[in-house]
Amino acid sequence: MRVLAAMSGGVDSAVAAARLVDAGHDVTGVHLALSRNPQSYRSGSRGCCSLEDSNDARRAADNLGIPFYVWDLSERFDAEVVQDFLAEYAAGRTPNPCLRCNERIKFAAVLERGLALGFDAVATGHYARLVEAGGTVQLWRAGEQHKDQSYVLGVLEQDQLRHALFPLGEDASKAAVRAEAAARGLLVAAKPDSHDICFIPTGDTAGFLHSRLGSRTGDILDPDGEVVGAHAGAHRFTVGQRHGLHLSVPASDGRPRYVLAVSPASNTVTVGPRELLAVRSLEAIRPRWTETARPGSWRGLAQWRAHSDPVPATVTSRGEAVVVELDEAAHGIAPGQAVVYYEGERVVGSATISATAA
Repeated sequence: MRVLAAMSGGVDSAVAAARLVDAGHDVTGVHLALSRNPQSYRSGSRGCCSLEDSNDARRAADNLGIPFYVWDLSERFDAEVVQDFLAEYAAGRTPNPCLRCNERIKFAAVLERGLALGFDAVATGHYARLVEAGGTVQLWRAGEQHKDQSYVLGVLEQDQLRHALFPLGEDASKAAVRAEAAARGLLVAAKPDSHDICFIPTGDTAGFLHSRLGSRTGDILDPDGEVVGAHAGAHRFTVGQRHGLHLSVPASDGRPRYVLAVSPASNTVTVGPRELLAVRSLEAIRPRWTETARPGSWRGLAQWRAHSDPVPATVTSRGEAVVVELDEAAHGIAPGQAVVYYEGERVVGSATISATAA
């Protein structure tokens, strides 16, 4: 099989490519250049877009004896990931750019180009499993739950999963992957994991949003509509946020307050006690299904953050609308986040949360 191995410059993708070579596949490594000025996107080990990462990926490919290329996808990445991220925050929502990158870049743009060049599949270092059953490719959680990344892959559909490979998903632990990389002589064996949003090198999301969206002062309100503070831009806040509120009026009961709602139309942010963050019902739009659409209601598990615990739920799908009723209340769920639903460890699909209710 001709396989295009997406090599980020990290240890996971390097070992994934190595395992494919061992399995006898015809492997070509490709690094995605997602910024025209890579140094502006990352320093140290915070993301996956720097010149350092490109060089690390090239050295790993040389070690494996496979061809290696750098593909410039910076314009598409900016248009479909960065600009979407900014637009979502400007609209008072909290997006997950990693899901959008997987959907639009790694398993759309890369797969599209790879298939056109005669490759059979795209492989990444994600921790997730693929199981073929009855002619369908199912997406399952990784063997090691702590490293499971199936949540950020929940946007993939069947035509993408049929051409995907995740060599680390079955039983690999991160410690085992690092040990394997060291045994293979890969210099990235001890490289720290990437974290944060790759196009925000400092990890200062609020500062990044301010630099792109500017300032627009407004009021911070309590649940009764009383002004308790001021802000420099509603886009700097997200539902569930506790720190950085700088309130001028303390809570009468002395308890911490959290962001309950962000309203771009009125340019206000509403804060209140944690119990008012509790929700039991999620409305979602733009559903995507890993296999086939599931109309009607069914029982499963819902997850809305990459590392949150899944919650038993009833999922009801009607065309382009999905309602998820949680068995137990959850806190800090924001519109714009993705809800991914499972049957046990098997990923069924995902949708974008548009509203929540207690």
